[in-house]
Amino acid sequence: MRSMTIEQLRAANDAGGVAGVTLKGQGGVFLVQIATRNGDLAALAKARSCEPRRFGNPAAVLNVLRDVDITIGQFDISEWNPSEKEASSGNRGRGDALRKAHQAAAYSQWLAGEIRESADESPPGLSHDDVMAEMQADIVVLQAGKKPSKTKRA
Repeated sequence: MRSMTIEQLRAANDAGGVAGVTLKGQGGVFLVQIATRNGDLAALAKARSCEPRRFGNPAAVLNVLRDVDITIGQFDISEWNPSEKEASSGNRGRGDALRKAHQAAAYSQWLAGEIRESADESPPGLSHDDVMAEMQADIVVLQAGKKPSKTKRA
């Protein structure tokens, strides 16, 4: 069986090459089977692959067919079993991603404010020479076997 994307189906229908369509229930999903005027059968496929396009809701299939200007067809639900419908999260994944993005943006904004505030409050830092002098003094004290004093640095 061949496959056909929505755009190919639209072009074939506009050219009069579609003899009919059948909405087929298979397991927990619906597929679209296309009969062409030359007698071939094709399945409605995903846009970027030859994999059949599966619909969990028959109303979604009817909307697609109506958009392609196919308003008459058949249905075959002899192999359809609603209990086999795959559970899907719908747009929940997208909602979770947006929620995390908003949380990350809020955190970034908060963090930038904290950094700005801290930079505004901080006294000027020590010069390199001052830090090196303090470190040298600590090294001398450590070599003498004592603990360096805990002096508060500027």
